[in-house]
Amino acid sequence: QVQLVESGGGLVPAGGSLRLSCVASGLMFSAYPMGWFRQSPGNEREFVASIARGATSTYYSDSAKGRFTISRDNSRNTVYLEMNKLKPEDTAVYFCAAGRTVVARIPEDYVYWGQGTQVTVSS
Repeated sequence: QVQLVESGGGLVPAGGSLRLSCVASGLMFSAYPMGWFRQSPGNEREFVASIARGATSTYYSDSAKGRFTISRDNSRNTVYLEMNKLKPEDTAVYFCAAGRTVVARIPEDYVYWGQGTQVTVSS
């Protein structure tokens, strides 16, 4: 049974930082590109960042570029999202997902999903 479990969300003031973690089990973690998405009320789930199986390449949305960093530790079956200079518009539920290809930016190209962790940025 595949499980992806996110943690690290919370309430943070604008300009602050958070580090999200996602621990995977039940799958060969190193075989999957991993991604982070987010979804706020009334909006579609949107791509934030992705990382290749061996962390050789990363991709970011325009809103995440320069502020967020995705990384992974295959020995710990864990993918991270370091978020800095947070803005109120970053408020959303953040999901990690295991994908088919590192360049995938749509939810349909991701196979397994976590339940999400809430990030709230106060103004």
